[in-house]
Amino acid sequence: MNFVYGLDDRFTSSPHPVVNLACICHSFHYMKRLIETVFVHRFSRGTMPLRNIVKNCLYYWGFAAWLAYYINHPLYTPPSYGKKQINFAVIMFLLCEAGNFSIHVALSDLRRNGSKTCKIPYPTKNPFTWLFFFVSCPNYTYEVGTWISFTIMTQCVPVGLFTLLCFIQMTVWAKDKHCTYLREFKDYPSHRMPIIPFLL
Repeated sequence: MNFVYGLDDRFTSSPHPVVNLACICHSFHYMKRLIETVFVHRFSRGTMPLRNIVKNCLYYWGFAAWLAYYINHPLYTPPSYGKKQINFAVIMFLLCEAGNFSIHVALSDLRRNGSKTCKIPYPTKNPFTWLFFFVSCPNYTYEVGTWISFTIMTQCVPVGLFTLLCFIQMTVWAKDKHCTYLREFKDYPSHRMPIIPFLL
């Protein structure tokens, strides 16, 4: 839109297909999350504190606007390695989205009967859940992978900063969850790490 960038109309539509692809991937990610929230997740608490809702909305909407501004900018340059880089990133993005969904389903199945008791998650026949062999919170591992692939796809510094912040926050959550597992289960697999296999 010309009023956003202050440029003539002819300069405000991007000639790069990756811009539309990034919009599709970004929208798909959050639509998937909304669908999971309604149909997959089983929450231990019935509601979310109001301050969390405000904080989450400001965080996600603010970053979405910031990323969109740069990715849709008339001066945006596509990734250095062109279609190869974009195609690799899209495949990685879709695999991480599938992995994230698979982990959420596996975690939901632990509470299928409405139980709120914490249980140790284990890998299932679904290969995407095999990350449970190595980490306590593979849903966060896949989520970080999603944003790394989005960063590769767009090759945009603000996306990289968003990915870094996501990684830091999810590492904090994963460590907390990992400590909870270790505290509650004496037989918890000792070789698992919180979020990155063998490292962190």
